[in-house]
Amino acid sequence: MTSVEENTDHTADSGPSGYAAARLRLLQEESRSGPSRRSALAGLTDQWLNALFTAAVRETGVRGATLVAVGGYGRAELSPRSDLDLVLLHDGKAEPRALSALADRVWYPVWDLGLALDHSVRTPGEARRTAAEDLKVHLGLLDARTVAGDAGLLAGLRTSVLADWRNQAAERLPELHSLCRERADRAGELRFLLEPDLKEARGGLRDATALRAVAASWLADAPREGLAEARRRLLDARDALHLVTGRATDRLSLQEQDQVAAQLGLLDADALLREVYEAARVIAYAGDVTWREVGRVLRARAARPRLRGLLGSRGDRVPARAPLAEGVVESDGEAVLALAARPDRDPVLALRFGAAAAQAGLPVSLHAVRRLAAQGKPLPVPWPAEAREQLLTLLGAGEPTVAVWEALEAEGLITRLLPDWERVRCRPQRNPVHTWTVDRHLIETAVRASALTRRVGRPDLLLMAALLHDIGKGWPGDHSVAGETIARDVAARVGFDPHDVAVLGALVRHHLLLIDTATRRDLDDPATVRAVAEAVGSVGTLEILHALTEADALATGPAAWSTWRGSLVADLVARVAAVLRGTTPAAGEPEIPTTEQERLAVEALRTGEPVLALQARQEEDAVGVDLVVAVPDQPGVLPAVAGVLALHRLTVRAADLRSMELPDRLGEVLVLSWRVAAEYGALPQAAQLRTDLVRALDGSLDVPAKLADREAAYPRRRGVVPPPPRVTVVPDVSALATVLEVRAPDAVGLLHRIGRALESRGVRVRSAHVSTLGANAVDTLYVTTPEGKPLDPAEAVSLAGLVAAALS
Repeated sequence: MTSVEENTDHTADSGPSGYAAARLRLLQEESRSGPSRRSALAGLTDQWLNALFTAAVRETGVRGATLVAVGGYGRAELSPRSDLDLVLLHDGKAEPRALSALADRVWYPVWDLGLALDHSVRTPGEARRTAAEDLKVHLGLLDARTVAGDAGLLAGLRTSVLADWRNQAAERLPELHSLCRERADRAGELRFLLEPDLKEARGGLRDATALRAVAASWLADAPREGLAEARRRLLDARDALHLVTGRATDRLSLQEQDQVAAQLGLLDADALLREVYEAARVIAYAGDVTWREVGRVLRARAARPRLRGLLGSRGDRVPARAPLAEGVVESDGEAVLALAARPDRDPVLALRFGAAAAQAGLPVSLHAVRRLAAQGKPLPVPWPAEAREQLLTLLGAGEPTVAVWEALEAEGLITRLLPDWERVRCRPQRNPVHTWTVDRHLIETAVRASALTRRVGRPDLLLMAALLHDIGKGWPGDHSVAGETIARDVAARVGFDPHDVAVLGALVRHHLLLIDTATRRDLDDPATVRAVAEAVGSVGTLEILHALTEADALATGPAAWSTWRGSLVADLVARVAAVLRGTTPAAGEPEIPTTEQERLAVEALRTGEPVLALQARQEEDAVGVDLVVAVPDQPGVLPAVAGVLALHRLTVRAADLRSMELPDRLGEVLVLSWRVAAEYGALPQAAQLRTDLVRALDGSLDVPAKLADREAAYPRRRGVVPPPPRVTVVPDVSALATVLEVRAPDAVGLLHRIGRALESRGVRVRSAHVSTLGANAVDTLYVTTPEGKPLDPAEAVSLAGLVAAALS
């Protein structure tokens, strides 16, 4: 590779003063900036060093030597205060004293000028051996180019160094990845730091260089879209920082950000940080994808000899594809689209894909996300119910949500689904208490809220409020006031009903109410508590607001939440709840049965066997179909029906069970109304369900064993352990039965396990009401003794503990 050639009027003589003057003129040229200035500065430096080297060779008589630029200088990317990374490469034939004199005549003028210099003197063999021992030296030599002297000397070294890099990729790349992780742990995540290090932090310039090295190995390549532009933005920011400070620094300090923004022609420091954050996000995401691909390739290489021995002439094994959701499968450790998936015909697929990946704790395939972005169709407004549920499932998956969300966002899918997200994307927060940018804070709040879903009766509203509570940031005025309007609009678009839209609006409007009141007001003043009660309006909303307050604070940073703050908020919540409960009516008994339910109940009593009716729902956006089952009252009905549905891969969206006593007839009938959807594929026939239900009730079908076999055949992975189930006895709701409330992660056979636990105690289920909200289930069960009476308090608490244990 030859020296950089640049069309420029700037020239430099061999003296430091001539080079310094030309360099200063170049840096002061307003028409020069970005890549053009960096290349021109490298070209100017090449001219000066070439002159120095040529004169030094003439004076010392050394032959067989070349001056080599490595690292950033080797890439012709010189920022105003960049170090000069140079290697004096020689053939080993020169006298040591002459060689030392040659080096001194090049190094000392650089030092005299005050430039930082990283230098070495080596033969090609020494350089190659040093590279084998030192990864950083090897990386620098990948970008080596000749500045002056014998270009052929470097050509042979470059060929050897590149060959070594490719041949040793299986050892070198994991070492490089480890260095990247260590640096990220030390320097932090560039896109979330108020004073980021543009070079060392994760998503910075060193990571971009590492991706170039991975590409040079031919083992994997980074996603190219936007990567070069992101790298250019960070280099431009560093150039401006050098010019503003007059120092070789990579840290973008607060006091210098306005000047750096002005140097780059940006509006203000926030605009600068957002541009830097966006660039860092692109590089960090490209790194995640690339390192995952490196790991996949290395694992495949390691397994290939063993597979050949096992398979012989049949060739390599094709990775298994385990189903995750309709149109989504797991393949080789990633969530990918099924072969039959059609993004152009399934507008919910992107959300279903993200939800399935997050629930399974899997990274998403870059190819799949890009296909969804290119071929996916927009959702209708309001969203269909399935889209809303998949969004909530994604938000409720815990830590894996972050990586999946960012992958979808990197390809533009999030802003396509939620246009208001654009305002908060990569938006910095100047408050040092905040750890994250606004968008990442919202996702972190949802992650924290997912661990608190057992504390609320509406986990769907908690997760949605977590996602939207700061959505007003970036708009003029109070972000809570602006956010309420946006949150109401988003909630309506997503498909929540008017009551839920109002609740979400109130949660966003008042998301700071509890913490501000608890820490700044006198809680012994009745007016304080009444004001909060009037703002909140209901015990259910207060319950969600309490969990949202904690999730928001935990996601803000370590200084935002403490045991003391938590106790103050809990005290306030208890006082407000007491006020609200004085006017809030208790939940009522179940509604009266429908004509269709009565018809099926009569038929079940007449035949003495289960009767089923399966029909599509009338609403256009309904998820699943209605299934009504009438069974003559007998032990084990709830676990039998729930187990049969699970065996047929039917997901329960909602359910209602009631005991019905018909006039002028002997005996009672249990009527179960279900809303179910096929987990994959088509719905089973009603006749199939009825046959298996009869067998489950008479004991000829071992439902628990069949479910265990299914779980063993298709084990589901989870990214994190969900919060444990919570089973409580709800007082003062019914005079006829004991009421249990179960809040648990939705899972295969959940109702089956609940039913078996209740049957084991011999209690009777008078009625049950089931709601599946995203990945969470909230079930209310009215149970009695076999004689039809409520359980005594101690027995009720014991039963709640038994059910919780059965679900854990």
